[in-house]
Amino acid sequence: MTTLDVPTTIEQRRLLVTPLPGPRSRELMSRKQAAVAAGVGTTMPVFAARAAGGIVVDVDGNHLVDLGSGIAVTTVGNSAPRVVEAVQEQVAAFTHTCFMITPYEGYVAVAEALNRLTPGDHEKRTALFNSGAEAVENAVKIARAHAGRQAVVVFDHAYHGRTNLTMAMTAKSMPYKHGFGPFASEVYRAPLSYPFRDGGLDGETAAVRAIDVIEKQVGADNLAAVVIEPIQGEGGFIEPAPGFLPRLAAWCRDHGVVFVADEVQTGFARTGDLFACDREGVVPDLIVTAKGIAGGLPLSAVTGRAEIMDAAHAGGLGGTYGGNPLACAAALAAIETIEAEGLVDRAREIEALMLDRLRALQARDPRVGEVRGRGAMIAVELVETGTDVPDPALAKAVAAAAHQQGVIVLTCGTHGNVLRFLPPLSISDELLRDGLDVLDAAFSATTAGAR
Repeated sequence: MTTLDVPTTIEQRRLLVTPLPGPRSRELMSRKQAAVAAGVGTTMPVFAARAAGGIVVDVDGNHLVDLGSGIAVTTVGNSAPRVVEAVQEQVAAFTHTCFMITPYEGYVAVAEALNRLTPGDHEKRTALFNSGAEAVENAVKIARAHAGRQAVVVFDHAYHGRTNLTMAMTAKSMPYKHGFGPFASEVYRAPLSYPFRDGGLDGETAAVRAIDVIEKQVGADNLAAVVIEPIQGEGGFIEPAPGFLPRLAAWCRDHGVVFVADEVQTGFARTGDLFACDREGVVPDLIVTAKGIAGGLPLSAVTGRAEIMDAAHAGGLGGTYGGNPLACAAALAAIETIEAEGLVDRAREIEALMLDRLRALQARDPRVGEVRGRGAMIAVELVETGTDVPDPALAKAVAAAAHQQGVIVLTCGTHGNVLRFLPPLSISDELLRDGLDVLDAAFSATTAGAR
């Protein structure tokens, strides 16, 4: 097993000292409801006080097993020592100058690191932003400036963000789009390869199906970019069948269309490769990163071919906080942690452990339609017994049962019927097994339809 540098200030074990939520969390939830907009929801009614490694400690002293990583953000673990030290050093130096006014080395160093690490050995450039959605929008801007075209193609079940353009690019209406239109124009949707629901369609054939839709409904001559998550996140951790991404990328290359990989959730060792595109050797023209990039600080990036990235005019890219010096310091430390601690290999160890346990669960419970995923990005799709009909109520019930026992589990999927697991790569095998034990018990507690 990989040796990990985890803070020892928080004991790495699940511990419940109150029912969940505890009294202090209930008090804070009352304050939240009185002070925070109702549209800002929460998955669990507990408030965090501290976190490290694979544990989140709430304000009542309960130790929760973290199988969510703040939605794939704290990949190197919460309070990772290198990240903490780097941010402390930077905050004592300066907190902000705005890179567009008086630049600083940290921004340049992060750009150099991303140019080195992302797929392909061509000359690259990078621009830094704050959130995944902001980076996706800027990738579209850059692609349009380069191609001189307007149309953008995205895919069924896609999630790209909550801003106006990225809402148009996102597939799921509730809660992301409902009531918030009208949306940005010139965004078109193509069918994805979804092996569990494609009736055995191979990746190459699924790509031809998607390309046929694109050519007929959009036209290559009108298309600036194809934007795709190599493994979908919110859409259900859907991994296209082998061959889908390479065939799509080749079509884009043949037609002068910018191929954009949205690796906001899949990047930085999460999938058992540094980037999910690496598994099939796909080299995107532009790659969008965020989430795991900076150990919990807000940072995102667009990295890509120099001739494409440089297409935007001077002053056309940027933002007041983009590439904040604290976030840049954290990013360099997070990248150092990934490389020094072998976290790509650690993600594969987590994959083996989780798939073994979850496939055993699938073998005894017919409500588990599919177990899928790579690295520390694993999902269980739940269906009504004997069918492929999505069962969102079961996913909600299992997640709620796990939450009550102190395990942070997230749901996702267009139908809300997928349990998703995104443990930090710093989690121990023992803690991960304990979380999976709780999950087993949660399934047993919801026995309707089980064998």
